[in-house]
Amino acid sequence: MSKKLILILFLFFVLVQFDSSAQCAMCRTTVESTISNGRSNIATGLNTGILYLLSAPYLLVGAIAFLWFRQSKKEQQERIAKFRIRQKVSQLLGQ
Repeated sequence: MSKKLILILFLFFVLVQFDSSAQCAMCRTTVESTISNGRSNIATGLNTGILYLLSAPYLLVGAIAFLWFRQSKKEQQERIAKFRIRQKVSQLLGQ
């Protein structure tokens, strides 16, 4: 593809906006009607559920990153210890 076509496609996707609904029609209607009646407990419950579902992937990625960091730190300490042992052995052998 030519650079001109790529630029046109990029500008199209950046400048054109599509209207999308984040909630199903029934959920949206229920929330709007309960808020208009002065009760916001259903809306609060829906928002809490959304936040709960949103937090799960972040917690999972954070746990994996923490375990990966801890494992790499252990491996680095083991490499440093092996290097120091080799250094001491070479000093004792006079090399």
